[in-house]
Amino acid sequence: MNVLSTARVSAARSARAAGYCAGAFVRGSVLIVLVPVLMYSAVLCLVGVGLLVLPLELRLLRWLADGERDRLGRWAATSTAPAGPHVRRRLMAVLSDPATGRDLRWAPGMMIAGTALGLIGVALFLFPAAVLVLVGLWWLFPEDEPIRPMLNVPIDGWGSAAYAGVPQLLLSVLLALFGPPLPARLAASVSRWLLAPSAATVLAERVLTLDRTRTGAINAHGSELRRIERDLHDGTQARLVSLAMQIGLAERTLGSNPAAVGPLLARAREGAEEAMAELRDVLRSVYPPILADRGLVGAVSAVVARCPVPATMELGELGDVPAQVEVAVYFAVTEALTNAAKHGHAGSVSVTLTRDGGTVRAEITDDGRGGAVEGRGTGLRGMRQRVEAVDGGLRVHSPTGGPTVITVECPCAS
Repeated sequence: MNVLSTARVSAARSARAAGYCAGAFVRGSVLIVLVPVLMYSAVLCLVGVGLLVLPLELRLLRWLADGERDRLGRWAATSTAPAGPHVRRRLMAVLSDPATGRDLRWAPGMMIAGTALGLIGVALFLFPAAVLVLVGLWWLFPEDEPIRPMLNVPIDGWGSAAYAGVPQLLLSVLLALFGPPLPARLAASVSRWLLAPSAATVLAERVLTLDRTRTGAINAHGSELRRIERDLHDGTQARLVSLAMQIGLAERTLGSNPAAVGPLLARAREGAEEAMAELRDVLRSVYPPILADRGLVGAVSAVVARCPVPATMELGELGDVPAQVEVAVYFAVTEALTNAAKHGHAGSVSVTLTRDGGTVRAEITDDGRGGAVEGRGTGLRGMRQRVEAVDGGLRVHSPTGGPTVITVECPCAS
């Protein structure tokens, strides 16, 4: 059973590597045509014609490079985010884009390495099929010149085909199982090295990200303070003013009509209880007590259990999670479940809460109608601001017709 499981895992890994090699071969083949065209267009810029066609060709190159960046993220778990498409800009503006330089650096390397390594990986994966076809078609060869695929043994019948073909087939199967990952890793390494931004670019992008998340955190904090102030002013403060007025009325009534003091004090006590309840609600919106009592796992489990839509949950071991991360993930899951029931009209929801190294990941999937867009009253913008305030990330995949998948990733200390 272990041998079968190992073989199955190796076959899946080999098929995945062969798929990556096939994509590398296709991109390399396209670049064999595109790179000379880019060079020719660059020369034509001297007479003005290249100024018109070169931006279009660079846009095609960006599309190919972004596709490779996305494939690297899925194949090699490399954070090489897409640089984004070119908009309609002038040639000098396109060339001044740092990502364009990386694209141009990657093109000739991928043209050579991608084509060669991709072809090798695909050939290794298809080797067993080629052996079967070659040995199985022995009868197509003339009798005086039989095929000799291995050990110089002529194949002139099914017996000799089995004798010579079985060892070669076993060898080809081993090559197909363990061969393709090597050229795939080499091709991925070439792309990762050529497409990776410089340290200065990474630092500049990090500064821009921190500036954007800082602005979002300040805006979210300001909105939260205004909401708390509004709740205290319109709710708790009004209750306390009413309570003070009732106690003052009871104090003035005590000397003239002691019997009327009892009902006034009873209403004052009810007002005090209502004020305390509203104050507790405000405090819960800042840091839910269930997080302090039961932790993130228990709090999310309670939210899932109360969800109006049938919901399932898959939990992993989270370990110690900082309080600010717990709050961000908890409110993100709560808002996502509310959106699934209120806006998505979902029939079922699944929540996955895991931790991978130093990152807490929550994924909420519903089978609703999809089409969720930030800024349309679905709370996605507030979720993003909360998550980015703790240096996390939010991804929303919600095509029209569904399903909607919301992924929250927040770093936390180990």
